[in-house]
Amino acid sequence: MTYADFCQFCGSFIHHMLEMRIVRNDGMEDNYSVLIRFDDQSSADNFYKHFNGKCFSSLEVEICRVLFTVDVQFTGSIEHAQASAVSNMEQPSCPVCLERLDQDMGGILTTICNHSFHCSCISKWTDSSCPVCRFCQQQPEKSSCFVCQTSENLWMCVICGYIGCGRYREGHAIRHWKETEHCYSLELETRRVWDYAGDNYVHRLIQSKTDGKLVALNHRCAWANDGCGTCECGLEPGIGDALLNSKVEAIVNEYNELLTTQLENQKMYFESLLENIEQETEQGISKAVEQAISQNPKLLKLQAKLDKLVEEKKFLDDINDNLLKNLEIWEGKIAEIEERDKKDLNLKDKRIKDLQEELSSLITSLEIGNAAEPSPTSNHV
Repeated sequence: MTYADFCQFCGSFIHHMLEMRIVRNDGMEDNYSVLIRFDDQSSADNFYKHFNGKCFSSLEVEICRVLFTVDVQFTGSIEHAQASAVSNMEQPSCPVCLERLDQDMGGILTTICNHSFHCSCISKWTDSSCPVCRFCQQQPEKSSCFVCQTSENLWMCVICGYIGCGRYREGHAIRHWKETEHCYSLELETRRVWDYAGDNYVHRLIQSKTDGKLVALNHRCAWANDGCGTCECGLEPGIGDALLNSKVEAIVNEYNELLTTQLENQKMYFESLLENIEQETEQGISKAVEQAISQNPKLLKLQAKLDKLVEEKKFLDDINDNLLKNLEIWEGKIAEIEERDKKDLNLKDKRIKDLQEELSSLITSLEIGNAAEPSPTSNHV
């Protein structure tokens, strides 16, 4: 819980608090108490009735326990104290708003490191550390091996973050490499990267910016005093100028390329595993089906009948395909015959029309000829 969380937990009672001081409980790690001085006794009684036995939040199981104190005595110096020379006439100021720390103007909260703030100012600080000295009340957790829980000679896989002990302990880090083929591991104590495949450190050579030559990047080995023979830890560390003038970008690019290669290898490895698992699953299913069929005679008969029906269906499908093909052929022939008959009919209609025209012209010519001949009555007269 941060300072802001506690101020929010107190709610409206924060206006009745004159002073708060956070103290660490002896013998209990990450366990603290808060000494609160209220403006009057009724505010303290109401605070006790409202918060005693109440959970700090719905996500935590710890509850708030409120006790009344008669007197508070300081038996020794406070750790991490940074006392400032303040005269008796001048009151200290809040490091956040730079206003005076006057109890009449608002509540004052004093952290473990003996820095005081206004409650309204510290409530805006969402971090668990002190805004002045960055002292954190929640100490970071120590890393340990995921298998044997040891905290010595630890190596972290740069691919998946697995933490294991070195080969001089139980060898869980190198065992992780053999199981997953994650060959790059970071030594947590010296911050160096080891390549299990090449059996050497991969970042100890850098390219000089001045002449382009490779310069050995020599870190002090943790086992130099014990006669370590895996690195050049006995050399003089005169690499400050070379480190400043080197191309760090080239190292980063090379490191990223190595990581990319490892990720591609891991992708191929897991894809092959998935393919093998799928094949094994299919084989297991087929074997189980065959075994179940062989153990039940009814299933054998049904399977034989099913196979026969499948063959008949296949035969009928072939006949159907042939009939469909023949249907298409006959439909094409019928279309050709209809087209030919249509052309013949059109030709006949055209010939009939021509004959009718010739006949009409012949009749017309005969009528004209008959009209031109003289009648016998006219000649007799």
